[in-house]
Amino acid sequence: MKVFVQTIKSFIFFFLFSSFVGAGEINLKEIQKLDAPWGSTFISDKELLITEKSGKIKLINLVSGKVSEVIHNLKILEDGQGGLLDILYKDDIVYVSYSEDHGKFKSTTSIARANLNRGELKFDNIFVAQPPINSGYHFGSRLAVKDEFLFASVGERGQGMIAQDPTQHPGSIIRIKLDGSIPKDNPKFIDKKDWLPEIFQIGVRNTQGLTISPFDKKVYASNHGAKGGDWFGEIKKGENYGWKILGWGGTNYSGTKIGPKWMPGYTKAIKYWVPSIATSAITIYKGNEFKEWNGQALVTSLKDMSLRKLDFSDTKNVREEIVFQNQIGRIRDIQVHPVNGKIYFLSKDGLWLMEKN
Repeated sequence: MKVFVQTIKSFIFFFLFSSFVGAGEINLKEIQKLDAPWGSTFISDKELLITEKSGKIKLINLVSGKVSEVIHNLKILEDGQGGLLDILYKDDIVYVSYSEDHGKFKSTTSIARANLNRGELKFDNIFVAQPPINSGYHFGSRLAVKDEFLFASVGERGQGMIAQDPTQHPGSIIRIKLDGSIPKDNPKFIDKKDWLPEIFQIGVRNTQGLTISPFDKKVYASNHGAKGGDWFGEIKKGENYGWKILGWGGTNYSGTKIGPKWMPGYTKAIKYWVPSIATSAITIYKGNEFKEWNGQALVTSLKDMSLRKLDFSDTKNVREEIVFQNQIGRIRDIQVHPVNGKIYFLSKDGLWLMEKN
């Protein structure tokens, strides 16, 4: 009887898995247990730096399997969704986003940088979102580098219409230079005189995916909506995605209506999900392991626990495919190996590798 039950379970797993990706096409393997990891970045073709929300930075050697902890000096407030969040490496500099403790339970989405050192990272802040807010919700915090610019998402901290106030950072996408200085062609210096100088676009809720396409060089984001209304779209200078005037097709968690899905005068996303799948990290794939996916967006999700592939070459006819679902749990981050194109994921409690069989 036990053998029969196990056979049935194996058949169900095989059916569910193969129904999305085709039998035997890919292999998923957990390679390291972790404690609530959030962000990851390659610092070489064999080393990953990974953040854990509780405040630890781990260095993992993918060849030897060695795991070491990197000491740092950040003042983190782990509160709700806040903690040590994204991490990004570029030209011997490590950038991190985190919820910075400002006392009396108030915190900000902050960004710091440090020279790469595999034993200890001495960070200095280059951006601090204003104002500090007493909330454990919606920090955003994803980072992306394009040329000499650092883009970052600043969540609206559960404050809703603050995303329509460009005199405050929450609910925006910011753009600063890699040293923290402010580009002189940001919207404030062009035609948005009342905007804070770091703000590049307003009207987002909780943008947890942010990436630069290696093909068209545009900045793309995924936004975690409320009860419905997740989206994938392009970040556009000086524009407004509309939160919380727009609901992107979703509702409040109470079930009450927020606003229209879209209307003229606001940035229109490329793809919406209603109900919400809880989008997290994204990347525009470029690599050899899955070369047939080159140029397509890979979108990870938390609640839906899926990897989705979007062919958005025709933005009026976006084609979506579920690559896998319910295989590794909630997916927080995605990285493509810089040499071989294999794909690494952060789940709720581990580091996973996806490759072809």
